[in-house]
Amino acid sequence: MRLLLTGLNGTLAPKLAALARARGWEVLGWDRAQVPPQDMRASADWLQRRQPDAIAHLAMGEPAWAALLAGAARARGLPMVFTSSAMVFHHLTDGPHGVDGARTAQEDYGRYKIACEDAVRAASATASVVRIGWQIDADARGNNMLAQLDEWQQREGCVAASSAWRPACSFMDDTARALLDLIERPRPGVVHLDSNADEGHSFDAIVAALKHRFSRSDWVLRVHQDYRHDQRLAGGAAHMPGLSTRLPLRP
Repeated sequence: MRLLLTGLNGTLAPKLAALARARGWEVLGWDRAQVPPQDMRASADWLQRRQPDAIAHLAMGEPAWAALLAGAARARGLPMVFTSSAMVFHHLTDGPHGVDGARTAQEDYGRYKIACEDAVRAASATASVVRIGWQIDADARGNNMLAQLDEWQQREGCVAASSAWRPACSFMDDTARALLDLIERPRPGVVHLDSNADEGHSFDAIVAALKHRFSRSDWVLRVHQDYRHDQRLAGGAAHMPGLSTRLPLRP
């Protein structure tokens, strides 16, 4: 079985690739230098030659690329997952956000993800559009919460964390596992993956737990209430463990 996986130069896709290989998948990457996604003909020809059995689109790219992959998956009867973001919901719109909630993003990134979601869903009614929150990983590299908090401490001399913010967040390994489960047992439509959805921990509590769990004794935690937002993504409890299974947290 061959899994086409985009985004292998990122942080989440390599986790998914490792897990997929452990389950017996052959992972195919997409080299944009060799096959530019904006070249629709070359991309379609490449897909025809490689003949994947499933597609996971985790890379940044134009909505047209997402639509091409979704259309190819639909035409071949293949499962497909596309990773979107909690950022499709504006920070002034409080959650928990349901899968059918109005997408209210005003920032460029959130609007970009909305455009990609719409492109995927227009091209395929069977694809899974998977919204995720801030990812946590012990590796502390790339785009993940632990790396960001390390950077804040280094730059600001403290980690400022709002007790009035309930973020959508999950451990990266759990997200990768849920994505692979959705590839192997497809669920069409919008899916939310958020380990904080039901437990609703505040950001300051999460930071304090991470400080303890990952021995960040140098972090100076500054609790405030300047940022108020409930970002949680509801409806995905069947796919994700609660955050407290990985961190010393209390509901």
